[in-house]
Amino acid sequence: MDIYGDFFFHIWIKFFFLLTPFFVLSAFLAMTQHNTSSERRTLALRVTVAVLVACFTLYFFGNTLFSLFGVTLDSFRIGAGCLLFLSAVHMVHGDDSPPTSERREAISVVPLAIPVTVGPGTTGALLVMGAEIQQTWQIFVGCAALATAVVCVGVLLFSAASIEHLIGKKGITILSKLTGLFVAALAAQIVFTGVKNFLMIK
Repeated sequence: MDIYGDFFFHIWIKFFFLLTPFFVLSAFLAMTQHNTSSERRTLALRVTVAVLVACFTLYFFGNTLFSLFGVTLDSFRIGAGCLLFLSAVHMVHGDDSPPTSERREAISVVPLAIPVTVGPGTTGALLVMGAEIQQTWQIFVGCAALATAVVCVGVLLFSAASIEHLIGKKGITILSKLTGLFVAALAAQIVFTGVKNFLMIK
């Protein structure tokens, strides 16, 4: 494998796992258990587009935006953790009524795209990669690898209906509760890390 292929594979595999595809899938299934297969496919497409936009914005302009607004990565951790915790509470204690069409559209960006898929870890990696990559070929190959990783996650979400067919409605309900607990723990860890780092800086 040549240098371009090695670089592509390194970036692709790194971001595929940084995007936590199987955790994202479990959260997607849990949050869309009242949606039809068609609605899930549409939502999966919206999530994929939102993640692509978020990733490339952070990749190219992340450091500039954070500096412009005086936002640190730890501030992002705290804010994203709080949003994620609210989603976890709904997943664990949410009612059985179907969500409105407005809410179905809204969750494609927050929390499914950010911070469930593009969390603080992914954000930090994108900021670092955007700052470190200098050569033109690295920028283009890195963009292609990043886009491929996001599309792979999107394909996984697009297949959610088939996965639901395998585990059934009861499986989705159980998955929703369990995922909610893990999301709450993850949110707490993200907030604690942000607070700890913030206090250490101070």
